[in-house]
Amino acid sequence: METINNRKIVLEDGSVFFGTGFGHNCDKVCELVFNTSMVGYQEIVSDPSYTYQMVVMTYPLIGNYGIADDDFETKTPTIGGLIVREYNNIPSNFRYTKTLDEILEDYEIPGISGIDTRLLTRKIRDNGCCKVLITDADKPLEECMDILRTTSIPTDAVSKVSCKKKWYSRTAHPKLEVVAVDCGIKLNIIRSLNKLGCNVTVVPYNTKAEEIEKLNPDGVFFSNGPGNPEDVPETIELVRALRGKYPIFGICLGHQLINLAYGAKTYKLKFGHRGGNHPVKNLETGKIEITSQNHNYAVDTESIKNTDLSVTHINILDNTVEGVSCEKDKVFSVQYHPESAPGPQDSSYLFNKFIGFMKEDK
Repeated sequence: METINNRKIVLEDGSVFFGTGFGHNCDKVCELVFNTSMVGYQEIVSDPSYTYQMVVMTYPLIGNYGIADDDFETKTPTIGGLIVREYNNIPSNFRYTKTLDEILEDYEIPGISGIDTRLLTRKIRDNGCCKVLITDADKPLEECMDILRTTSIPTDAVSKVSCKKKWYSRTAHPKLEVVAVDCGIKLNIIRSLNKLGCNVTVVPYNTKAEEIEKLNPDGVFFSNGPGNPEDVPETIELVRALRGKYPIFGICLGHQLINLAYGAKTYKLKFGHRGGNHPVKNLETGKIEITSQNHNYAVDTESIKNTDLSVTHINILDNTVEGVSCEKDKVFSVQYHPESAPGPQDSSYLFNKFIGFMKEDK
């Protein structure tokens, strides 16, 4: 690609970074975050949890293995934008069917390369997440700052990415029936359940408890998703209505929703956890699990003490809560992603724990 500074990003503090555009040539205001993964840019671009977020990739070379049809985490990517140091538009990978540039163009997602991503990441770590505008290089700074001041990040992210009607993912010789509440579910979660003999019925985030009960599931799963968990009170109420009736497993946003349903509280992290190789201690076994993460919010540790939940996992880096459980209700959840693809597989046992709870209840 031609290396010309035809695009720029502008931060709320007035910082400007010039670079070369790729993907769709549109203007967008998003929340600025960073991801430390060394591989998996396709999964990041297609992860619904990045809705309304522009992601800085800390790994310096992006695009070099293209896009493969089988590796999407959602059928319609909704990431806000992508910021990289060096973009490679000539992939070397026998599996690739399109370039990253072509996929971003298809789904109207802007990208920019040639940015000092180390400096940008340090700014986010020091000052926290902020709003960012991606636009043409010649747009006056005063106009850019006015756009940033007057544009709010929407709070309808879950309703935007959740399915609009139920759908099915069946497997050969099924042993169990799972209802997955879609708050922005990653397809590899469904694949993981299918591999373990579960038929999966995926339902919208605002499905009523009575509708799920009519499906007669063996267990209920609450998915990952974007945004503030307090923006979806209907899903929190759904957890309350179903707990104790079925085994329940939650991941990421699902973890936060389960905690809120039990009376715990959540808060926004300064810059969140995004990427691979986050060490998490399993308090039940004493083992350290290497995990993949993607979230802006965490559960308040003190608030859990007044609930029926117990903490099962903690983050070694900052002591945030990474897992909880309520044994009497057969409810448990984790903040990280045991289905990560690509990524560490240390925590795949959690799916087997869910299977075990469902089999006990049958």
